[in-house]
Amino acid sequence: MREGDRYPPDNLVITGFMGTGKSVVGREVARRLGRPYVDMDAVLEERAGKPIVRIFAEEGEPAFRRMESELCAELCRQRGLVIATGGGTLVDQTNRALMMESGTVICLNATPDEILRRVGHSSRRPLLNVPDPRAEIERLLEIRRQAYASIPWQIDTTGLPLEEVVRRVLGLAQTITLTVHYPGGTYPVYIGTGLLEHIGGVVRSTGAAESSRVAVVSNTTVAPLYGAPVEESLRMAGLRPFSCILPDGEQYKTLATVTRLYDMFLDGELGRADTVLALGGGVIGDIAGFAAATFMRGVRFVQLPTTLLAMVDASVGGKTGVDLPQGKNLVGAFKQPEAVLMDTAVLATLPVAELRSGMAEVIKHGLIAAPHLLAELEAGGRAIGPSHIAEALRVKIAIVEADPFEQGRRAVLNLGHTLGHGLERLSGYTMRHGEAVSIGMVAVARISRALGQADPTLPAYVEGLLARWELPVRCPPYEVDAICEAMAHDKKKRGKGLRWVLPRAVGEVDIVENVPMEVVRSVLLEMGAV
Repeated sequence: MREGDRYPPDNLVITGFMGTGKSVVGREVARRLGRPYVDMDAVLEERAGKPIVRIFAEEGEPAFRRMESELCAELCRQRGLVIATGGGTLVDQTNRALMMESGTVICLNATPDEILRRVGHSSRRPLLNVPDPRAEIERLLEIRRQAYASIPWQIDTTGLPLEEVVRRVLGLAQTITLTVHYPGGTYPVYIGTGLLEHIGGVVRSTGAAESSRVAVVSNTTVAPLYGAPVEESLRMAGLRPFSCILPDGEQYKTLATVTRLYDMFLDGELGRADTVLALGGGVIGDIAGFAAATFMRGVRFVQLPTTLLAMVDASVGGKTGVDLPQGKNLVGAFKQPEAVLMDTAVLATLPVAELRSGMAEVIKHGLIAAPHLLAELEAGGRAIGPSHIAEALRVKIAIVEADPFEQGRRAVLNLGHTLGHGLERLSGYTMRHGEAVSIGMVAVARISRALGQADPTLPAYVEGLLARWELPVRCPPYEVDAICEAMAHDKKKRGKGLRWVLPRAVGEVDIVENVPMEVVRSVLLEMGAV
C-alpha cells in the first residue's frame, strides 16, 4: 500500500537560507513527483505586482512578512503541493508550525562562501544590499540558526550536484509523520527508509541545545551495526554523543542493568538538559526509557527502534520498565519521548525470526482495529514497509491518546499478552515476545468462541494469518497448572482474577474479567499444553 492510496499526500516544503537551491530543487522534485509546484516568492511578487526588492523598499520588511504569513496559512490548507519558501519564511514560529503540520519540511543549507558564490551581489536580494554581503550572510545565518535547527530534515547542498540533492529530497519526501498527543504535549513519529543518517537533525529539532550531551544506549548486537553512523550524525548536528553499550537479551532487563546505566551516564557527564537516545529493540527502549525517566528525576529521551517489534509497539506510548524474577515489567514509569525515528532500512539486518516476532504485533493491531491492514497483508507478499508500520501505529496511537496512563481502554493493546507473558516467564524469557503473543492470540480467539462471543470461524482465520508469517499457533508442552501459575503474576490482573482481551470479530475486541478457568484450561489442552 502506498501512503497516498488511503490518505491524501502531505505537502513537501523546501526551505532554507537564500542561495541554497530551494527553487531549482523544488521545481525539479515537483516535476518528478507529478505534483503542483509553488514558489512562494514568485507568488508574492505576482500578487504585489512588483519584485520583492521593491516590496521591501516601498512597503518595508514587516509588510512583506505579513504577506508571507498569509500565504503560508493559505497553502497549509491544501495538500499534495511542493512548496519552496523564502529564506526567512519559516523563521517565524507560527509559519514554521503550520508548514510542519501540513507535511514534510526539508531545510537546505550551505556554507557562507558557497551562498555568496551563488547569489553574488544580486539586486534581487534586498537583505544583501549592504557593503559586506558575506558578513551579512553570517549575521543572518546566526540569527536564524535556532529556527533552521528546529527542522529535523537537513541537507547541506555545498558541493553537491543538483541530481544528488534531488535524490535526497525525494527520499525524505516518502517520510510518514504521525503525531502522538499526551497530557502536556505531543511528539512526532517519523517512519521512512534511509532516515538513520538524519538522527542528529531530529534530536536537535526536539530542542536539544548545540553541544549538549547525548547518551546513545545500545547493545552488543546493534551498536556495531549502527552506533558509528548514529554518533556521526549527532556530531554533525553539533551534539556530543557518548556510547552506553549493554549486553543483549531480555534477561538483562533488570534493575541491576539500570544501575549500571546510571554509572555510564555519570561517567559521560550527562546533565538535566541532555538527551538519552535508545538505539535498539524493545528491551533497550524499555531500559533506556526507564533510566531517562529516573536519572536526575528525568532527562530528555528519544527513541530509535531497530526491530519491527519495537517500531510497532514498545517505542510509542511512553511505557518503560524492567523485569523482576516474578514477572515482566513489574517496575516501570511512563516516559514520553521527544521524538521517535523509524528507519525501515535497518530491518534488512534483522534476523528472520525477529522480523516474524514483530509481525505478531502488526497483526495484533490489525485484529484490534484495522481490518484493512490484515486484508492488505493477506493479499500482498511478505514485505513489510513504512505504510504497514504506519497503519499499525495509527491503531496504537488512537488508543494511547484516549488512555495515556492505562486506566481503561488501553488494555485492549494486551490482546494475546495474558497468556503470552506467562509463556515468556515459563521459558525463562528465551521465547520471543512476538511468538508468545502469537500463541496468546490464538488462545483468546478460541476462548472467545468457547464463550459464544466470537464467530466460530474466527480462530481458524487468526491461526491462518499467523501461520502465513510462520508464527507459532500451538502451545509448548508446558503443564497447564504451570501456565496458569505464570499468568497469575501478570501485573495487569485485577484482584485475584485475570483480565482477558477477547476478540469478537476482526476489528472488535472486549476486555473481560474472570473468564472461567475451566474454559482456559480446556483451550490450553487443545493447543498442546499438558
